[in-house]
Amino acid sequence: MTRPKIIGLTGSIGMGKSTVAAMFAEEGIPVFDADAEVRAMQGPGGELLPAIEAAFPGSTGPEGVDRDRLGHQVFADTAALARLEAIVHPAVAAKRAAFLEANADKRAVVFDIPLLLEKGGHEAVDMIVVVSAPEDVQRARVLARPGMTREKFEHIYGLQLHDSEKRARADHVIDTGTTLAETRAQVAALIASL
Repeated sequence: MTRPKIIGLTGSIGMGKSTVAAMFAEEGIPVFDADAEVRAMQGPGGELLPAIEAAFPGSTGPEGVDRDRLGHQVFADTAALARLEAIVHPAVAAKRAAFLEANADKRAVVFDIPLLLEKGGHEAVDMIVVVSAPEDVQRARVLARPGMTREKFEHIYGLQLHDSEKRARADHVIDTGTTLAETRAQVAALIASL
């Protein structure tokens, strides 16, 4: 049985990965958004809430995970972060497997995974597509986000491979430091080449 070509879409914070993922979806390529799955599983009534609450008491409530409270418990604590990832990652993997099964008849699918290269997810994809923009554009985009501070940005930035390393490991790079129309044309050209 054939399966779709799996495109691993990644890019550092503020590079425009979500915008590019939406462009793939608009072109009819199903997209598995790992972050959206995590938000749903950690939201109101989410399936991960009991395990997260047990591991990090006081971090959940009626609205799901309280990201600030959970963040205070895992921020800059690698052991706590590893405990959280041990809860979240297997659940995301199961959702991804179900998505792939549901789209087995498609020619291609996109796995939108922010830490694709950092966490070894690249081994499960056929093609690595990195979304990239100049560093000054990245920094401006991220610092414009509500609640973002320079400290938070630097922490997140430090957890991710440098953009130049991601670009070097990519099968294809989509430049988002340009117009939306030019970025959309790059996505369309990549899909046409599949």
